[in-house]
Amino acid sequence: MQRCGGITGLALVLGLGLAGGQGAAFAADDSASTSRSAGQSASETPAAEAARARQAFSDKNPFAQPSSLAFHAPDFDKIDNDDFMPAIEAGMAQQSAAVDKIANNDAAPTFDNTIVALEKSDPLLSRVMPVFNALTGANTNKTLQHVEQVEAPRLAAHSDAIYLDDALFQRVAALHDKADQLDLDPESARLLHEYYDKFVHAGAKLSDADKTKLRDINKRLSSLSTAFTQKLLAANSDHAPIFVNKSALAGMSDDAIAGAAAAGADRHLDDQFVLSLQNTTQQPPLAQLDDRDTRETLYSASWNRAEHGGSDDTRDTIETIAKLRAEKASLLGYDNYAAYTLYDQMAKTPAKAEGFMQRLVGPAKASAKAEAADLQKLIDQSGKSFQLRPWDWNYYAEKLRKQRFDLDESEIKPYFELNNVLENGVFYAAHELYGLRFKERHDLPVYAPSVRVFTVYDADGSKLGLFYADYYKRDNKNGGAWMSNLVGQSKLLGTQPVIYNVANIDKPPKGKPTLLSYDDVVTLFHEFGHALNGFFADTEYPMLSGTATPRDFVEFPSQINEHWAIYPKVFDHYAKNYKTGKPMPEALKKKLLASVHFNQGYDMSELISAALLDMAWHTIPADAPKKQADAFQREALQKAGMYMPNLVPPRYRSSYFQHIWGNGYAAGYYAYLWTQMLADDGFTWFTENGGLTRENGDRFRRMILSIGNTRDLQKAYDAWRGRAPQIGPMLKNRGLAGHGSDDEPSDDAQASNDAS
Repeated sequence: MQRCGGITGLALVLGLGLAGGQGAAFAADDSASTSRSAGQSASETPAAEAARARQAFSDKNPFAQPSSLAFHAPDFDKIDNDDFMPAIEAGMAQQSAAVDKIANNDAAPTFDNTIVALEKSDPLLSRVMPVFNALTGANTNKTLQHVEQVEAPRLAAHSDAIYLDDALFQRVAALHDKADQLDLDPESARLLHEYYDKFVHAGAKLSDADKTKLRDINKRLSSLSTAFTQKLLAANSDHAPIFVNKSALAGMSDDAIAGAAAAGADRHLDDQFVLSLQNTTQQPPLAQLDDRDTRETLYSASWNRAEHGGSDDTRDTIETIAKLRAEKASLLGYDNYAAYTLYDQMAKTPAKAEGFMQRLVGPAKASAKAEAADLQKLIDQSGKSFQLRPWDWNYYAEKLRKQRFDLDESEIKPYFELNNVLENGVFYAAHELYGLRFKERHDLPVYAPSVRVFTVYDADGSKLGLFYADYYKRDNKNGGAWMSNLVGQSKLLGTQPVIYNVANIDKPPKGKPTLLSYDDVVTLFHEFGHALNGFFADTEYPMLSGTATPRDFVEFPSQINEHWAIYPKVFDHYAKNYKTGKPMPEALKKKLLASVHFNQGYDMSELISAALLDMAWHTIPADAPKKQADAFQREALQKAGMYMPNLVPPRYRSSYFQHIWGNGYAAGYYAYLWTQMLADDGFTWFTENGGLTRENGDRFRRMILSIGNTRDLQKAYDAWRGRAPQIGPMLKNRGLAGHGSDDEPSDDAQASNDAS
């Protein structure tokens, strides 16, 4: 998973979900905290608490002034949990005053006194919110969660107060109506257009009565999104399976078992073993566990984590979110929430996004069924008498991988040591393509001891920004992997990027190396692709900078960067044994690369199922009754032709689908598939033009990575690629070619039309 940051300016407030775009915190152990901030009485209302916090803000608050550290990096040593609510409240008050001044300016509206003024209207919020959003994601605590609960609806109301301000909208509309007379440069013209669209999309043209309804819906949605994220975080921790007997973990490596023991010790469960839950349905240990009952226990813990009927059950929360989103879309004149969301995406309409996904259903499903038959045959040959189930899939897939390619994951992990992959793989590829250099530094405070900081140098030796790497799993860290900004790039504001990547890699016992799976390696390259998109941002205005792009484009830079993980020159530079320093033997490398497409039918099917499920939730009409989560999921997947509960469940069950309920990907999870098409098609351009070269990297940087949202991104892709994208490379790279008719040339041509 990733979360795309870089959103500052007024866009920081629009649609802000405190549960999304998150990162990390500095106070990992907050067990003494309650769900209330210090000093709050049990009878105090959120509004009263917020007012008290606002009055408590002073020049001594660490967010009162820009950080004096390099690149305005957060001074985590000086930031306390109790600094956030006063800073957020004061930030909203300051921005409200600035916006009121803009809206009621006696002077006629100009681009500078209205649009540029809005971009500059939130200096305090722009400092505190990226840090707060980071802190609540990777290392949260009860105090920060309480601040989320209080501030989420208040920030939603603050956003509405701006975007539903009629006087302010009239100034923006007046400029938009005469845009061709303003002699604006292309980026400024784009910004004006974006502001106008966002005001209209947010409800600026609604009647006063409908604006009141919308404000209520937005406040409720913001609170529910925060509640979902906090419930899920608790569910992941509360329902991780605990094993008393080490024998239940037979098949796992000694290091993995030691990690499970350490996880138990962290919970004060001496001599017990905890298998922490990742955010996806499938769990990594399922590929190693010999005992079928243990596998089923782990799988069931994952599948049912948020459906136990207690305080961390998310079903009613998501059912209500879906209903409210449908009502919001209807109020704003759309058939459903997906139509509302996709208005500014590359796909444009739910029908186009669903049509694209349906073209993948046949090949993916056929491939998955063929894989299932092979796995069942292996089970039968081993003398077992059971039918393949989801908790068996990865275990027998790993056996089949070893049989077919003579390859065992334990053989390849010693060649994927974390630090080596990062510095000699991820950073090396960035150097070869773009000339970047990285120097670790230890003089800047961090929010957790394992976080590393690097200065990033451009090819000419100038400093480009800072990179924070936070890769280890923590119980109070959201699942998945993501990128965001602590500081975003903007020429207008004079800021350079401070970017962080987050992952959830199991931390090994003390003194042991961190050895990665191949999937972990790809994740590091993926998230750094987002980071490059942020580092190379070269825009005037914060609203258009870096990763502030449509969801079905923002994953393109990250997914194309994955390809460099197995590019021969890059792979050979980092795939070295952590003990001997020797490169991976040629025979082993060939076996690994030959296995890259292995099990792709399953992988693609679970991804497509999740994307179709997301779209189904968000194409519910407003007049439909509230849905029951499990029944709706079953019916939606049956209708889409992807209901395979006994073989391939969706990558995320509705009840723990963090992307769509808490992370801003509502009706947008298809973007991972759409951008796979862009990335796979786009990488063929690199291979056709010399591969890993500075010339190619600089061209990609100039035409794609640096532009943010300053121009039409479909046209930008077509200009860089030399044509519209085609689906053929995706089918080939994902091992789906030959499993359906969609890989035929005539369909490639149609894919170009579909994606343009």
